Amino acid sequence: MAFWMGSELYAAGQSHIAVTLTPGQGGVFKVTLNGEVAFDKGEVGRYPMLPDAKDLKAKVITMIENS
Repeated sequence: MAFWMGSELYAAGQSHIAVTLTPGQGGVFKVTLNGEVAFDKGEVGRYPMLPDAKDLKAKVITMIENS
C-alpha cells in the first residue's frame, strides 16, 4: 500500500517532489509535505482508500503550486 501510494504521489508531484518511505510500527501511514500533514492514518483511523488517494494527489499538487 505505501509503495503504491508513494509512486502515485511521486507521479502527481513530477519533478517537484521527493518521496521517502520510512518504516514505522503499528501500521503508521502519514503523508507530509514541507512539514504540513496531508494524510495521517492515526487521525483518520484507517488507511487511505481509492477516493482518498485521488484527493491526496490533488492536495499534494495544490500544496506544490502554493509553495
